[in-house]
Amino acid sequence: MARTIGIGNQDFETIRREGYFYIDKTDLIRQWWESGDGVTLITRPRRFGKTLNMSMLEKFFSVDYKDRGDLFCGLKIWESKKYIDLQGTYPVIFLSFAGVKESTYADARESMCRTIEEQYNKYDRLLNGDLLNEREKAFCRSISANMSDSMAAASLRALSDFLGRYYGKKTIILLDEYDTPMQEAYVNGYWAKMVAFTRSLFNATFKTNPYLERAVMTGITRVSKESIFSDLNNLEVVTTTSEKYSDCFGFTEDEVFAVLEEYGLSDQKQKVKDWYDGFSFGKRKDIYNPWSIINFVDKKRVGAYWANTSANRLVEKLIREGKPKVKQAFEDLLDGGTLHMEIDEQIVYDQLSAKKNAVWSLFLASGYLKVAGTVFEERTGRMYYDLTLTNKEVHIMFANMVQDWFAWNDDYNDFIKALLLGDVKAMNLYMNRVTTEMFSFFDTGKSPQGEPERFYHGFVLGLMVELEDRYVITSNRESGFGRYDVMLEPRSLAAAVALQGKDAAPHNDVLPDAIIIEFKVQDTEETELTETVCSALKQIEERDYQASLIARGIPKERIRKYGFAFCGKRVLIAQQDPVCLQ
Repeated sequence: MARTIGIGNQDFETIRREGYFYIDKTDLIRQWWESGDGVTLITRPRRFGKTLNMSMLEKFFSVDYKDRGDLFCGLKIWESKKYIDLQGTYPVIFLSFAGVKESTYADARESMCRTIEEQYNKYDRLLNGDLLNEREKAFCRSISANMSDSMAAASLRALSDFLGRYYGKKTIILLDEYDTPMQEAYVNGYWAKMVAFTRSLFNATFKTNPYLERAVMTGITRVSKESIFSDLNNLEVVTTTSEKYSDCFGFTEDEVFAVLEEYGLSDQKQKVKDWYDGFSFGKRKDIYNPWSIINFVDKKRVGAYWANTSANRLVEKLIREGKPKVKQAFEDLLDGGTLHMEIDEQIVYDQLSAKKNAVWSLFLASGYLKVAGTVFEERTGRMYYDLTLTNKEVHIMFANMVQDWFAWNDDYNDFIKALLLGDVKAMNLYMNRVTTEMFSFFDTGKSPQGEPERFYHGFVLGLMVELEDRYVITSNRESGFGRYDVMLEPRSLAAAVALQGKDAAPHNDVLPDAIIIEFKVQDTEETELTETVCSALKQIEERDYQASLIARGIPKERIRKYGFAFCGKRVLIAQQDPVCLQ
């Protein structure tokens, strides 16, 4: 009989006690313990089992779970007497910053301090007897959500000391989702304050702590050492490109196929692979997203289960407000393309919008991109990565994200309808409303003159997603913004028939017109937008953009050409006009 699937359960004890679905990852205990590393930082995408594995480590090592070998009986770690004897023998501090998502620094700091206070409450037995002197007991009682910065910085180090004295062994510290406060601080504009607070806390806890046995930290990103880990020279960093623990987070293909067998879903292997495979850790390929697999098995249908918009706020912000090159690269990715670049796995949040390739480093760490190949350049000693979107689920997630940018704007939808109908008057009316309402939505607001290109490229992304069922949409860019032509080629005749109904006659009229769009920003020498739009239309003709469409069998009379002229938020759209071409 197939095991019950408990969606969202991240507590190891509950899962084992109730006999819920679980894939054995206990070899992580052995691998980590035998590594001998003092402080280990493991980065993995969200929903990849980080919290469950940390709960597993707590239940294995904590003296509070002494004589709870029943939780591990039958699992891989319980095959060794050495580890049976090790279970339940250390004091453990296990805390998580996963819930620190406040919009202000004061609230975020209070939330972190309250998390620490909860650990002190858990061990209030320390206040009994003479183990601690009166000053130390007073320190314990002073730990609160509103404690001073200096007290907060010393809090976990002090608790390690007190627990070590109580149990006669140094303390293991487990910190889950260490970087959540960092991401929220960047998104909400209090990065510098959070960095200063966190640096003091982490240095006292993990660097200058003589009462620490070992520690594990987990998160999505590797925040730069300079930001919060200054001089922490005992830190072992395990990222998605590292070999360590490569099969301990996420599900391997063998594990997934065994699960499908257990639940009678073997005939769905290829569909599941297309949707949820594609992750890689170190050299291990074919890692699947566990959250999506569990939900698929439970609901018996594919879906974008991993695509949680609230968890993607930072990703959306970086693309939407990103420079034109970011949107161009994202456009290529959505179209199935590959990015070739050097990646620095250390994330400097306050440089995400400025540092070259930083955005793509974050996307790789977050699981939205996968490494399709690597190239080592001997001359420079640099490693370059070929990056693509991870799988179908990620592609759908991003497509939905782009659609949501425009979903609230009825004028954009009306513009799309006018474009398909060839109604130039309506196109001008709606496009000018769209730019007025949405221009700033795509701009960071940091440039004194703004960057209109951010809007234009965002607009093209919207076209790609909105019309992808009817058109193959391509664009060609040259340096600068002198040319940005967009080509909409109708999909196959069979696809067009399917879209318009199976009873539609299979003749050429079923296909919509092909469309070529040329964008032009008003030149300083052009006094009117009419000059700019004529320049755009001339360029379409002079460079014979329609040639590729004609070569694919589309008649000239079924190719519509539009010039889009921009001056700030003002737009003028014109269709091919002989007057312009004289």
